[in-house]
Amino acid sequence: MARAIDQRETEGKGRLYRMLWRWHFYAGLICIPFVIWLSVTGSIYLFRPQIDAWIDRDVAVLQRTGEAATQQELVAAATAAVPGSTFAGIMLPDQADQAARVLVSDKGVRTRVYLHPDTMDVLKTQDEGSTWDRWIFKLHGELMLGTPGSIMVELAASWAILMILTGLYLWWPRNAKGLGGVLYPRIGQGAKRFWRDLHAVVGVWVSAWALILLASGMPWALVWGNGFKMVREATGNAPITQDWTIGSIDDEHAEHFAQDAGVVDHSAHGGATLDQIYAAALTQNLAAPAILTPPSKASNYWWAKSNTPNRPQQQSIAFDPMTGAEVSREVFEKKHIIDQIVGIGIAAHEGQLFGPINQAIGVLTALGLVTLCVSAFVMWRRRAPDGVLGAPPPIPDARIGAGLAVIIVVAAVLLPVLGMSLVVLAILERLILKRWAPARRWLGLGSA
Repeated sequence: MARAIDQRETEGKGRLYRMLWRWHFYAGLICIPFVIWLSVTGSIYLFRPQIDAWIDRDVAVLQRTGEAATQQELVAAATAAVPGSTFAGIMLPDQADQAARVLVSDKGVRTRVYLHPDTMDVLKTQDEGSTWDRWIFKLHGELMLGTPGSIMVELAASWAILMILTGLYLWWPRNAKGLGGVLYPRIGQGAKRFWRDLHAVVGVWVSAWALILLASGMPWALVWGNGFKMVREATGNAPITQDWTIGSIDDEHAEHFAQDAGVVDHSAHGGATLDQIYAAALTQNLAAPAILTPPSKASNYWWAKSNTPNRPQQQSIAFDPMTGAEVSREVFEKKHIIDQIVGIGIAAHEGQLFGPINQAIGVLTALGLVTLCVSAFVMWRRRAPDGVLGAPPPIPDARIGAGLAVIIVVAAVLLPVLGMSLVVLAILERLILKRWAPARRWLGLGSA
């Protein structure tokens, strides 16, 4: 009796192993192009502060010529440089002797105007919608395809999570003798073993941070992000505007310029001047980059806001337009708990949570993921027979068991795009692929 139970347990474990191996194979097949793409574009985006500094190097340190112009004079020069525009905001300085940066808006098009702080000469202008970081962000998160691209990236990320989790199960050392092939690749024992070890070992070393990167990127995704938004709203006591965006980065930047619609000038009626509010904002030492935006029909206050990528350091301060006194302050610690979780995750995702070490871990993880893709491709092509896909064979009776069924349901709930794709693939396999002889042979499926 005990032997029969042991045999059933062994068969059950073997069935689970074969099922997850098959999932791992197809997850990798789907994910490899996307993982390489996301790793490359994401690695570039990690160094946004350094790249921004390099791009603005010509206006970072200027030769001062005399008394500085007032902020009001700089705003007037900036709006004159872009005819028909209105004042949308002014950046607080990151360092001494750099160019003044005034943001203006004309019919929804936002332009950053760089001016000499003394002479008010226009040094350069930059369309805020065509900066390099907007471009790379859309490449990374939307494949430059808008909403369809966002859904494709979400699908690939969901399958990548499945790929990593199943890979960890397959890697788990059940009968290992030593750490070779478990924590480091064995050298000099043949190409087959080397590629297998490289794939397994690199996978286990990068898996933790890769899962963090994938999970922290999900709030931006269309389906998962909207689901997370519903959970946030259901918890109650949430601010009207959530602290992260779903979809295009343009929406994220749009909130910084909400004052574009109808700027109200209170200084003409005895209120505080731009220079007075600017001086008050400077004393707050907000983490860079920080912007000061004027009152408008949407908000009656001046707002000084830190937009630092390290989101736990972000804060916003409202100033009364008549007196210049601080009215309210929004700090990260007082935000909705979901906004805090997402903010920390996004800061880690963008490599800004704990400085250069965060960037280094991100780059090493990206390199590791590319290595996984390359080694997986090599192993697949070395093993696959000619004329067929070379996928692991399916379980003959297709029974998955209660435990695996629960895993599938939980995965579908947590990653709805993954769940939907699994249903579509199951229907496609059963109704079409198994009944089409060439596809059945190439995929290694059972009989119809």
